[in-house]
This record gives sequence, C-alpha cells and structure tokens, in this order.
Amino acid sequence: MRDIELSRCLPDDPDATLVGRVWRGDGPRIVALRGGELVDITAHVGTMSALLDRDDRLALARGAGGISLGAVKPWLVQSLAESATTPDEHGNRLLAPCDLQVVKACGVTFAVSLLERVIEEQAAGDASKAGAIRARLRELIGQDLSKIVPGSEAAMTLREELMARGQWSPYLEVGIGVDAEVFSKAAPLSSVGFGANVGLHAASSWNNPEPEVVLAMDGQGTPRGAALGNDVNLRDIEGRSALLLGKAKDNNGACAIGPFIRLFDDDFTMDTIRQAQVIMRIEGGDDGFVLEGRSDMREISRDPLDLVKQTCGRHHQYPDGFMLFLGTMFSPGEDRDAPGQGFTHHVGDRVSIHTPALGTLINRVDRSHAIAPWQFGIGALMRYLNR
Repeated sequence: MRDIELSRCLPDDPDATLVGRVWRGDGPRIVALRGGELVDITAHVGTMSALLDRDDRLALARGAGGISLGAVKPWLVQSLAESATTPDEHGNRLLAPCDLQVVKACGVTFAVSLLERVIEEQAAGDASKAGAIRARLRELIGQDLSKIVPGSEAAMTLREELMARGQWSPYLEVGIGVDAEVFSKAAPLSSVGFGANVGLHAASSWNNPEPEVVLAMDGQGTPRGAALGNDVNLRDIEGRSALLLGKAKDNNGACAIGPFIRLFDDDFTMDTIRQAQVIMRIEGGDDGFVLEGRSDMREISRDPLDLVKQTCGRHHQYPDGFMLFLGTMFSPGEDRDAPGQGFTHHVGDRVSIHTPALGTLINRVDRSHAIAPWQFGIGALMRYLNR
C-alpha cells in the first residue's frame, strides 16, 4: 500500500486515543497506539471488555507501561499481506478490537436501506427483479421516507395505508414502526479485523458490504468508543425470508471490525458519530470494477442512543459489553455483471471503509468456507490468559 493510503488507516486527529487487539506469537494482546507506536498493555488489562469497563480506561490507554511492539505501519502492512493467504498461526497481525463482547447490529435505520430490504423481500432472492420492484415501490409510496420519524403519527398513518394496499413488510415495520430491528450479528471473538478476508456463504450470488459505525459498549450499556465495521450482507438469502437472517448474516468472516476502537473523550463524542460520513470503495480484483458510496449518519432515522436503549436495559443486559452496528444507508443498485441485476461481490474484491474520525477498515472478499476457520474462542482465550 502507498504511504498516503496507510496514513488514512488511522484517524486524522493525532491525539485520538486508540486501543485494539493484535495477534503476537501465540495469542492476542491488548494494545494502545501512542505516537504511531503500538504498546502492549495486556499486563494491566487482559481483555478489551475489561478495559472498556474501567473508569481509568483513558489513562491506561494513554500512559500505562508496556512493551513496545514497534511502529503501527508495519502491522498494517503485515495484516493486509495476510489477507491473501491463510494467516500464519504465529504471524503478527491486527485482530478485531473486541473480544468478549456480543456483536449486535441494527438494520433498516436509513430510509434508502429500508426500501432496498423491501425490494429484496419482494424479489425473493432474484436479483433480476430488483429494478422493476424498486420503481414500483417508489411510485407507490410517493414520499421521502427519510422525513418520517419512526413511531410517529405520520409513520403509523403510512403503515395503515400500506397494510390496506397489501404492501406491508416486516422491514417496513422495523423501519418506520416503534421498534427498531436489533439482531445478533456475531459471537464473541468471531469477528475479523483489519486486513483479514471477509466471507460470503457459498450459496449466495447476490451480496454486498455494509459500511457502518460500530459503538463499543461497556458492561453497563454505556458507549465508551467506536470503530468501523463491515456487516457483510447476503441479499438473496435474507430476501427469500426474513427468518433466514441468521444464515444471511452470521457466517465465518461475515463480520469485520477495526482497525481500532477510538475511545470517547472531550474531543470525540457521540455528536462526532452523529455527524460522521462513512465512505466506502469497492475495487474488483478480477474485473477492474470500482464502486464508491457513502453513508451519512446525519440521515439516520433513529438516534444512536435510541438504538442503544432498544438493545440494552432492564429487559436485556450484556455484562461483558457489546458492539453495536448502527446500520447503513449504502445499498448498491449499480449493475456489475448484467443489466438489471445490480451489484454483487466477486471473490478478490477489496473493500475500504473510511471516516476521518476513525480511519479506514480494509478487507478482501472470499468465500466463508475458503478463508481461515474461526478456532480461537472464549475457552481458548481463558486458557491463554490463565497461563
């Protein structure tokens, strides 16, 4: 990678407080980034979950003593090099910055993505039908859904009108209704990090990345930082039935988070997240295809803290914390392989997700069965930490 691209992998603010996880030798280490150098602080805190729970997390990240692991740039380069092969069991590379946290995700939190989910459902997984359905729905609804507040009187009126026309959908229910869609995206420790291959189920032929901001939550349900994420989406499988969400969303390598968690402080707050623009670039490895898109958090239908409240509270606790994907407005309709069939991934695509406050998450696309299997789970982590 060129130096200019590597510089974009980190936040544009040199004072950003960044923490993460790396694989070093035979196991994971907790690291903080200081002045372009990775410092191993595992001696002070063994898991990212525990770090986010600490009141002194900023002080630990900024000043706790530890072993220097060298400049961050070689780690970025090595992590990208590993994506083309099965990672070396003992090779140094970046990991997803979360560990014991459950990974949750919110769907259809933007009006554009809401329409695309309905299109997937009505197409029943057939990409060739998407164009005609998209045009019909826009004519039928006849208004800008982004101006409708979910759960409001106007939203409920539209809900009744669409139900009367036989056009209601589970996606419309969570898109403009009272309750948000919140689902379990990935198990603890199963997410992949910067540079790793992301996976597509072998049965899918209509799929896309979903570039998102991911909140890092502590065990009390309080946001403590944020990262970038790719919620890999299989449109044909989920489109056949919303009940196939688990098969569409939770596969080997289908969740990428990174490159680091940026901790909230006086200069990086939830308002920064509310104003973020997430930019994505897909570069085809076999056909020279290039697609760029963006997701503007200012257009989200539900405030991030409302999504947090609907995920965690007296009704549901996460004592080890959780990571929360906030959703995306990106849903590619551009044709790639044939007219009218829209976009789908090719093996070898490189996906870059960027926002200045968080840096860039880069991954390559392969099939879930062809990439490195997930083998290091909670039991393995506990054995490693207890040595």
